[in-house]
Amino acid sequence: MKIGVIGCGYRISLMIGELLRLDPSLRIAAVADPDREGSSRRLAGIGLPKPRYYPDPDEMLDREELDGVMIGTRCSLHTEMALKVLERGTPLFLEKPVATTMEDWRRLKEASRNRSGAPVVVSFPLRASGIVRRVKSIVDSGRIGTIEHVQAVNNVPYGGVYFHDWYRDEAETGGLFLQKATHDFDYLQWLIGAAPVQVCAMVSKQVFKGGKPAGLRCSACDEKDCAERVTGSRGDYCCFAVDTGNEDSGSALVQYETGMHVSYSQNFFTRREAGARGARLIGYKGTIEFDFYTQQVRVISHHAPGVETDQLKAAGRHFGGDTELARNFLDVMRGGRSQSTLEDGLLSALICLRARESARTGTYQSIREEMECRWTLDR
Repeated sequence: MKIGVIGCGYRISLMIGELLRLDPSLRIAAVADPDREGSSRRLAGIGLPKPRYYPDPDEMLDREELDGVMIGTRCSLHTEMALKVLERGTPLFLEKPVATTMEDWRRLKEASRNRSGAPVVVSFPLRASGIVRRVKSIVDSGRIGTIEHVQAVNNVPYGGVYFHDWYRDEAETGGLFLQKATHDFDYLQWLIGAAPVQVCAMVSKQVFKGGKPAGLRCSACDEKDCAERVTGSRGDYCCFAVDTGNEDSGSALVQYETGMHVSYSQNFFTRREAGARGARLIGYKGTIEFDFYTQQVRVISHHAPGVETDQLKAAGRHFGGDTELARNFLDVMRGGRSQSTLEDGLLSALICLRARESARTGTYQSIREEMECRWTLDR
């Protein structure tokens, strides 16, 4: 099978590596990327021969006969590039977030209704991870009853990356709900299996701010003992400068059609063992709690003694989810079904976009208004 790549950045090169481990006969036939040197270096690092390079993605899509396309551009271009692929009906692997503005979201939503039926795999590796699949099996068994409340958290121990490098540009990322929470909202959505109706949110910037000069790099700073100091030609902008961008913590409440709600909180200045990512799913019969970093799942019965603990072992990036995403995209190119669809990507992005607007305006934001029909949530 032959794949074309639009935007061969670091993240998509990792996914290409996963694909090749699963199917060494796969070919990266063509790449459209203005940074030809960088993309060539990344593909050479995987051990791939040089593909054909195109300065323009339309030219690549028109001239090449491709079995699939992977989009790994900067976030602000995800929608624009996805529209080009959707209109041609080629199976697509699309990095998240699928959109960074409501205008792009609506364009992509319209295209999703009108596309020829070619499947899309959105890069949501957490829902594909072993620990989430294990939790899903427990939820579906009915052991804790219907999920009536969810408490979710993401304390990011490597959060400095969102202030050191290009991620600090909110015009590119759309903010940290779209960068990080989109993963969590997606796997929670899959576990809950109900439609969200409204969201309220709040963000703050308490740590990664300051009066250092714009554009200051760690290598040029006199504070050699700074805990956030990094070295290197890229990714070493000062976290405490006037131009850092991004909130450093955020929280959201998402209400569902059943009346239940999810509380979600993320922050980017925890470090070391304080890092945590996971959730508590609470029903009348019991509680499931799990954490990606410890790979532990606990099931607690509310009405009988006993706690069941599962200790899982995750191998690979995103707790094994990247491998499963790659496996699914290979299956999709052979005619199989996506396990992480464009509709999933749109729903998660919508929750994030509405959360961002809620935090900006101090208002509740409707999700239901944009949902013209019920989403399929039972995958």
